[in-house]
Amino acid sequence: MDIEKINQQLKGKSPKEIISWALENSKNPVVTTNFRPYESAILFATTQVKKDIKVIWCDTGYNTPNTYRHAKELMEMLQMNMHIYVPKLSAGFRNVVLGIPEVDTEAHDEFTKQVKLEPFHRAMDEHQPDLWFTNLRKGQTAFRDSIDVVSLGKDGVIKVSPFYNWTDEQLDEYLESNNLPNEFKYFDPTKVLSNRECGLHA
Repeated sequence: MDIEKINQQLKGKSPKEIISWALENSKNPVVTTNFRPYESAILFATTQVKKDIKVIWCDTGYNTPNTYRHAKELMEMLQMNMHIYVPKLSAGFRNVVLGIPEVDTEAHDEFTKQVKLEPFHRAMDEHQPDLWFTNLRKGQTAFRDSIDVVSLGKDGVIKVSPFYNWTDEQLDEYLESNNLPNEFKYFDPTKVLSNRECGLHA
């Protein structure tokens, strides 16, 4: 697959057109979410084109109450085909034996494996998708600046980010025009800083 050529072909296309192209070229697509800010855009856009698309949420157990309420609201609003994965150890147990370690330490690497990477890999192993919709956008991290609308993951799965070139302002308008909620009180214990990667994408 010529990723560069595909990105040239999709240049200037709307998220809906990108999603339609992707679905025509995949047999087992999934969309992942963590219900962070602006996630309602990708969830709405993909389910509008394919109502029963599998939606994977790896819940770390450390989300804010606002995020959990936001997730509930979107699940009820969009009636998604949800598949929820959680760590094998509860947050309560981990808080006692490990806590949330400082970033850039071996303990934090282990924490990230437990709460995000293991559930994510378990989800991917179970569903075996050939295409993965994400809400990655340019300007979020150095790694994300290096990819494009369509990229190839290290696992060989095609990754499609329909809103890759959109700004926050454009997304605000999109959410408003489609009566979609948003929620900014979000915390990812594996990243801490917004410009760090947790390991799922990089």
